[in-house]
Amino acid sequence: MSTGAWQQADPSELTVTCFSKPQGLKFWQKGGSMTGYVFHPIYLEHTLIGHPENHHRLLAIMNLLQKENLLSRLKLIEPKPVSPELLEKVHSPRYIQLVKEMAESGGGHLDLDTYMGPRSYEAALMAAGGTVEAVRAVLDGEVSNAFALVRPPGHHATQSRGMGFCIFNNVAIAARYALSREGLERILIVDFDVHHGNGTQDIFYRESSVLYFSTHQYPHYPGTGYITDIGEDEGYGYTVNVPLRGWVGDEGFRQIFEKVLVPIARRYQPDLILVSAGFDSHWADPLASMLLSIRGYTELARILKRLADELCYGRIVFVLEGGYKLEVLSHCVLNIFYVLMGEDKIVDPLGPSPRPEQPVNAIIQQLQEIHKLV
Repeated sequence: MSTGAWQQADPSELTVTCFSKPQGLKFWQKGGSMTGYVFHPIYLEHTLIGHPENHHRLLAIMNLLQKENLLSRLKLIEPKPVSPELLEKVHSPRYIQLVKEMAESGGGHLDLDTYMGPRSYEAALMAAGGTVEAVRAVLDGEVSNAFALVRPPGHHATQSRGMGFCIFNNVAIAARYALSREGLERILIVDFDVHHGNGTQDIFYRESSVLYFSTHQYPHYPGTGYITDIGEDEGYGYTVNVPLRGWVGDEGFRQIFEKVLVPIARRYQPDLILVSAGFDSHWADPLASMLLSIRGYTELARILKRLADELCYGRIVFVLEGGYKLEVLSHCVLNIFYVLMGEDKIVDPLGPSPRPEQPVNAIIQQLQEIHKLV
């Protein structure tokens, strides 16, 4: 991300474009009636004992889905490794080779936080490929929507660097795949992980074919995502950052989505919505200080599904990112599946935040002015 170039620009110069979607294309017909999910055992083999991003995260999710008898009502989308050609549309060959060689040598660290094991390269290829397969299944009409239960996560991974627990940028790779499909011109990526998806932002920062929208705690790892980072060149105006100081919960996030995301999405008219779904903004998560509840996350998912139904014929794919309180993580995923299946059901064993949340009126007003929503 280049903030220096932005500082020479003026938000008042932002020119917005209202898009219209072609009518009558076969692509935009409604897809299948089932909700899909991606899972593979290889995702469990990328792990490090004592590290917050370990295989127990995905085990907790799968165990709860099994306990609630949900897996039998979903369609399994079989993942396969991402192709080298598609992977190199996002990551540099030199970085890909580094990841491969580190795994073959037994593992190591890409940075202080991001570990590699003997099978991490295979898991990362399958995580990216599984996300692509989820998008393909939605676009081909095999399922109406999907959740890619993949790991390692991806939204911090840049073109040439793994960081923040992430190896390959799953969402960015899936977006590149979607844009290669006939009839797709605009992808909306919504990232509600508590950490800013710096990798996703960097990859699409100079493009208008992807609109990146992120809510995140700031300043917090990785220290990026300032409110006036809104894109450069052709991508000027197509990055929307909502940096929050902390202590924002269900009501604040609802207002941000309804007053900022919804009008921006309607103006953009995406052909597909991808969601970087991190659940570390929950009040009980150990790595941050936001105040969302499981119920609050479910409401955000409902807003996103309504947007997909309104704007792109229900085409939406959630992709797992962060979230380190296992009970929170598993129940958030469970409830999002209920949303995707059209069921009005919420299971929230932890309840609302015990702390009062901070108002968000000021940042909403600032965002509305920067992005010309008023």
